[in-house]
Amino acid sequence: MAAGTLDEDRGLDVRLRPSSLAEFVGQRRLKEHLGIYIEAAKGRRESLDHVLLYGPPGLGKTSLAHIVAHELGVGIHTTSGPAIERPGDLAAILTNLAPGDVLFIDEIHRLGHQVEEVLYPAMEDFALDLVLGKGPSARSLRLDLPRFTLVGATTRAGALTGPLRDRFGIIQRIEFYPPDELAEIVRRAAAILQADLDPEGAEELARRARGTPRIANRLLRRLRDYAQVRASGAVTLTVARAGLQMLEIDESGLDRTDRAVLSSIAHQFGGGPVGLDTLAAATSEESETLEDVVEPYLMQMGLLQRTPRGRMLTAAAWRHLGLPVPGTDAGPRQTRLIEPQ
Repeated sequence: MAAGTLDEDRGLDVRLRPSSLAEFVGQRRLKEHLGIYIEAAKGRRESLDHVLLYGPPGLGKTSLAHIVAHELGVGIHTTSGPAIERPGDLAAILTNLAPGDVLFIDEIHRLGHQVEEVLYPAMEDFALDLVLGKGPSARSLRLDLPRFTLVGATTRAGALTGPLRDRFGIIQRIEFYPPDELAEIVRRAAAILQADLDPEGAEELARRARGTPRIANRLLRRLRDYAQVRASGAVTLTVARAGLQMLEIDESGLDRTDRAVLSSIAHQFGGGPVGLDTLAAATSEESETLEDVVEPYLMQMGLLQRTPRGRMLTAAAWRHLGLPVPGTDAGPRQTRLIEPQ
């Protein structure tokens, strides 16, 4: 994809991002909890407890971090775990925070050990411990920090160290979205983008968007392009189906990579079990991509199992591929899938 297209998509993502809990669609329980905690903190004129948001990518963790800052009426500083390479990088960020500010760290599970050690007293005591000099002449210096709220986001909560996880006062999981909520999200996005999207087209798009708002909004932009070039400009049910067929998104929302994973387990490994690294090599995908992006939705759909011995297909996966379920006499079923090349 060209750099200009990527920049355009990033700009559109910012435009589509809700700015308040009231605008944020779905995640009702999470919104209720956050709303209570934010209102209580504002009532006491205190900073909000540190917040950890976890769940698959594209579900709104970044949007929620910005919403927290907006609802509190404070500034937000954003960074990511891989970007903070040294303790000095984190110290520079922390010393630039204003009282009450939100510090958002995406991919917080990728923080280095030394950086985490600096973060612990900052989160707990709002202090920064610095070591000046080396060897016998080294001495420590403690700097007081303004009270702030750390919002951490991760797709792999289990990869966080215990000491770091325990320092978050608010821990919330973000779930996949049902189709009706995704349809509401894409209708809102279509209004912002001035795209002609009819209700049936919105429902079809939402049904195939893997329960993920980021994917739903991306598909909306691509279907808008398809409708402009190949149709009258309106994303109707017929246009949505044709555009999604071109994008190789099947009726269950599975794309080429999803089907390649299922097909590889079925044809190369007899349905499993197969280890993650072996599966990644067989499909030419990164193991982290499979674990964080592909597998959560396949498991949500009941097509894949993670077992102590490796990944295995479920009976539903064999049927989805149009193949007989091992151990049964059932023949292959007809499907409307696009098989991976």
